[in-house]
Amino acid sequence: MFTTTATQEKQTTKVASARLLSLDVMRGIIMILLAGEAALVYDSFHELSEGTFLEGVARQFGHHPWNGLRFWDLIQPAFMTMAGTAMYLSFKKKQREGVTWSQNFRHIAIRCLKLFICGTGLHCIYAGKLVWELWNVLTQLSVTTIIAYLFIRKSPLYQIGASIALLLLTELLYRTILVPGFDQPFVEYKNFGAYVDTLLMGKINNGGWVTINILPTAAHTIWGCVIGWLLVSDKSSGEKIKLLLIAGGVALLLGFGLDWLNITPIIKRIATSSFVLASGGWVFLMMAFIYWLVDVKKKNKYAFIPVVVGMNSIFIYLVFETVGVQWINKAMGIFVKGFTGMIGTPAIWQNLLSALAVWVFYWFLCNWLYKKKIFFKL
Repeated sequence: MFTTTATQEKQTTKVASARLLSLDVMRGIIMILLAGEAALVYDSFHELSEGTFLEGVARQFGHHPWNGLRFWDLIQPAFMTMAGTAMYLSFKKKQREGVTWSQNFRHIAIRCLKLFICGTGLHCIYAGKLVWELWNVLTQLSVTTIIAYLFIRKSPLYQIGASIALLLLTELLYRTILVPGFDQPFVEYKNFGAYVDTLLMGKINNGGWVTINILPTAAHTIWGCVIGWLLVSDKSSGEKIKLLLIAGGVALLLGFGLDWLNITPIIKRIATSSFVLASGGWVFLMMAFIYWLVDVKKKNKYAFIPVVVGMNSIFIYLVFETVGVQWINKAMGIFVKGFTGMIGTPAIWQNLLSALAVWVFYWFLCNWLYKKKIFFKL
């Protein structure tokens, strides 16, 4: 079902010559994983794995409830980092074409406005009514992108310094602005981030997420720009991989060290500095591996599988977060569960098969758009 055709291989080769293929592959992998969540694949897997040795694996496909780090907590950092890398590559390309920083800023600002509108609009769809909520990843990305773009012309060391300053600022805000009811920096619903949400939206997120995450997670987008600079630099592929591995190791050591020493706990929901560092470290290592595999070793036979999704990443995200959750999941379930139920398939397996069918449907939708050369951009 997933074998490449001559046409598809040719298209993938063309993408590789015009873009950094590893970036498209990683972005596609991230979107495929997110699509799996929307299709309820992980919920169904978790249901099947209860009481078995796979239960621990299934748990990795959900966010940690508070202090800790799971695989799923790395998805948003990876998404934001890749956004920064893509922005840097686009900026350098436009620079070569004679487009100035200020001219491109207008384009970035308009795109971020669209991301902001989509993010806030999704919350209205989730709620089934007009609401003012700023927790969606697209809303967050709209701000981190602007912050990262402000430093995009600076040297890598300057950008890294700016990202560290944002993390220190976050630490300062959480530890020094203590108001009644919100005077416990790392306690759910009782921290500075929750306080800011009462000011911005008059409410607190029941999952502990906070809007002020835009400050520390901007570091991920800035680091994405630095990765972009590194991957298109004149350094050898070996040097690039070595630097990514070193950066990953240092970030992991700092992030987990802050947690283990009881200085700052790793908490994704309020994006503590230790979380940003630890998650960023894992993302650096993932990027090093994919770059080595795809761009250095040229193991690209099946690269088209994630690439076709990565090329329409925002579009497919909006699809599975709207009509996917509200209609496609249910419609597919009618047929998959109906036919599998007729042959006596247990309900728990029906749920998984239906979720997998929806997941595959999203890929074929992206593949069809790719073959038709239809690419939706904000």
